[in-house]
Amino acid sequence: MKKKILFAALLLVSTAAVVSAQPRSVGLNLGPWTSLSYQHGFGEANMLDVAANIILPFNGNFGVGGHVTYDWIDPFNAAVPWQERGEWHWYMGVGGSGGFVFGNTGGFYAGVAGHIGIEYDFWFPLQLSLDWRPSLGVADRGGKVGFNDGGLWGPLSLGVRYKF
Repeated sequence: MKKKILFAALLLVSTAAVVSAQPRSVGLNLGPWTSLSYQHGFGEANMLDVAANIILPFNGNFGVGGHVTYDWIDPFNAAVPWQERGEWHWYMGVGGSGGFVFGNTGGFYAGVAGHIGIEYDFWFPLQLSLDWRPSLGVADRGGKVGFNDGGLWGPLSLGVRYKF
């Protein structure tokens, strides 16, 4: 019994140490699909990006949704060459997205999501980025389930995040 408790305590402490050692950021992506964004780094080369989206009213439609992507930072060892006091990085990733749209063409959507962007990490805990999040999958528009390619033309968004 004591071995199990000791093992559980050791596992808890080591998990907390690994999680606290990873860089994280939280903030907003501003654009027609405004979202609350959370990024969790896995070392220097990978991160998990989770966003809760609010689709602002456009053509009589509005909605809520989200996406999760696993991103590779500076893939192909192609770092942005100019580094001043902060650091430039670019990233790309893949994951899933889904949500509900209300209004003229109300319904749901779900599918595969992509993520590509460039970011500048300041020397203080602020990060700015320019992101594009295309998605492709199925959608229900007014009772008709079909192919959703509207997410391919998703807008660019400006990310403003606090790093901790």
